[in-house]
Amino acid sequence: MPIMAAGLLALTVLGGGGGWFLGTMIAPNVKSAEQAAATETAPAGAGEGKEAEAGLPHISTEANNVVQLEPITSNLAYPSENWVRLEVALLFDGPPDVKMAEDIHQDIMAYIRTVSLQQIEGPRGFQYLRDDIQERVDLRSKGRVSKVMFRTFVIE
Repeated sequence: MPIMAAGLLALTVLGGGGGWFLGTMIAPNVKSAEQAAATETAPAGAGEGKEAEAGLPHISTEANNVVQLEPITSNLAYPSENWVRLEVALLFDGPPDVKMAEDIHQDIMAYIRTVSLQQIEGPRGFQYLRDDIQERVDLRSKGRVSKVMFRTFVIE
């Protein structure tokens, strides 16, 4: 029994020492990567407020013509106790139009309030919802928005 305890103690010390050694080798790389990321986001995030605090990368930039809409949270038409949270980004063909994006946001919210849970159940229902929203966006934007990208879709 004492030999087994000594062996277990030796393996524990060896494992702890190996973990410490490996950690000291990797830790400087992690710290320098965090510092580099902080210096890159500090000038760009100075005027953004909430987005800089969130720390999540956003795909919406004027350079790639993508506008991320504010999250849409609404109840369904039936059953009205079910809620939907939807985050959508719009890919414009040319420079993004913020006023048009806000109109599209309101149009999508109005549409979501008319949808029932039975209409969007399953993969086919979700595909119909995507197609309907894409059609509404095409009508509202007169073809200036080439793609609607769903970031999140949650039914509660």
